Amino acid sequence: MPYDHRNTARRTLALALAAAGCCAALAGCGASQASPSAGKAQDAPDAQEALRTSQSRPPLPVPTRSRSPLPISQSRSLAGRTVVIDPGHNSGNFRHTAEINKKVNIGTTRKECDTTGTSTDGGYTEASFTLDVSHRLRDLLTARGAKVVLTHDGDRPWGPCIDERARIGNAARADAVVSVHADGSAVGNRGFHVILPARVSAGAADTAAIVGPSRRLGERIADTFARATGTSPANYLGGGTGLDVRSDLGGLNLSTVPKVFVECGNMRDPKDARLLTSSTWRQKAAQGMADGIATYLKG
Repeated sequence: MPYDHRNTARRTLALALAAAGCCAALAGCGASQASPSAGKAQDAPDAQEALRTSQSRPPLPVPTRSRSPLPISQSRSLAGRTVVIDPGHNSGNFRHTAEINKKVNIGTTRKECDTTGTSTDGGYTEASFTLDVSHRLRDLLTARGAKVVLTHDGDRPWGPCIDERARIGNAARADAVVSVHADGSAVGNRGFHVILPARVSAGAADTAAIVGPSRRLGERIADTFARATGTSPANYLGGGTGLDVRSDLGGLNLSTVPKVFVECGNMRDPKDARLLTSSTWRQKAAQGMADGIATYLKG
């Protein structure tokens, strides 16, 4: 409530008058009956002086509530942008091998609809990993104002097929698409890498328009992913750049919008597996991808 000096003045006057009246009414108001409280009353000014003093005081300022700036992660810097996140594989693929083994056209050839993905020695599946990281990435991007679309949310029994995953990004007219994965390479092969689309023009595939922007997206993610997670680019491909160009992935070949795959680490290597199974590290991985996407979209 704002400070009101008039109320203070009234209270001061009332107290002074009450004290004077009390002293006059008591029979033994002399020094022999004085108490500590009476001594204080004798030190107070008379009522009129108290009123004049209180009225001369300037009113106390009314406190105002300051608004601190939002942290970067909660700003609306990506408002109006659409990002499609593609969680690699599906936990149900193991139970639908006939469906995922059916081949689809990826422009350059025909490939299986999808695969089961890999897993750690302890049984933590790539599909579980990718969906968890995708959820974390979605939340980070949404907090920055982006519209986020998932190709699936663990809400279907299997798939989607690789060609459908590409169509989802195209239909959304996404500003960027990131397919989240983890590798299944040999023990000793460690680190992350980002897969970029090669120049492809065959059948339904034509990547001419997306090769350049996809590379820029991949480079930004490779840089921020390394800083956020503290991990190094893969030691088994990409020449230490963390970048790998491929022409055999339907999700890239059939995309008409900038798209990359992020292989966050090698699930078959025990040291990498310890990172991939850590919820703390997975949050860092999501943060690294979110920062790279944001840097790319801001130009």
